[in-house]
Amino acid sequence: MSAPTVSDVIRTDDGAKLAVSVTGQVGGPTVVLSHGWAAGRGIWNYVVALLVAEGLSVVTYDQRGNGESTLGVSPIGIARLALDLEAVLASVDAQDAVVAGHSGGGFAAMSHAITNSSRLRGLVLLGTAAHDRNVPKSEVKQMGNPLVALLLKIPPLGRKLIGSTVGPGISAEALEAHRALFAGTARQVRSAYFGCSQGMDLRSGLAEVKVPATVLHGDADHVIKPELGRTVAETLPNARFEEVQGAGHMLPLEAPDRVARAIVELTGQ
Repeated sequence: MSAPTVSDVIRTDDGAKLAVSVTGQVGGPTVVLSHGWAAGRGIWNYVVALLVAEGLSVVTYDQRGNGESTLGVSPIGIARLALDLEAVLASVDAQDAVVAGHSGGGFAAMSHAITNSSRLRGLVLLGTAAHDRNVPKSEVKQMGNPLVALLLKIPPLGRKLIGSTVGPGISAEALEAHRALFAGTARQVRSAYFGCSQGMDLRSGLAEVKVPATVLHGDADHVIKPELGRTVAETLPNARFEEVQGAGHMLPLEAPDRVARAIVELTGQ
């Protein structure tokens, strides 16, 4: 029997409606999963199933403008997304939670931890960085290009376009899930997300975050270089770093077993 899922919508202080799902054991240790740019809750499906099997309560949500979540009046930005994560944690009254953030979802998780770590037991950071994420203007523009948006919606072409974001071992099913989520994000939203990390540097704040952390990075990640993930682990006072052999940028899809294990370890289960 599959674990029950309870879905809800929460409203942020600037009017965004965030779609949230809670799956698994009521009263179990809480895990909150924050996805990256141009994705959605579905990016975590493989990981959620593994965590639920361990007796955890797993919270997933669509970042504003992604999936079933709407945009609020605030511009998309790292600090705003950290506030959204805080709203999600509060909505489920999370205490002593492990937060896992992938890619840009990691930016949000780190920014939240810097501002308020009172609800956190630990952090799992996947394919992410604390600085040096000045995406070229040409790439930001490409993310909003109507032709690119059209090509992404054609499965064979879309999979080819995003092929450089994953390692060679990803399954066909996982790659298609990645494409569908990426293509399903409105092009204007996709462009805004890819442009929002200009000038980001979280290192000084991270040096004061004391919660335990695990930083995983695919050794074949061409989107965010592994050395940037290593810097995150070296900056956090209580963190360890591990490269995942043969994996690219999409660790929740490429290495769900390793991601789930890192999360379970921090819950103390």
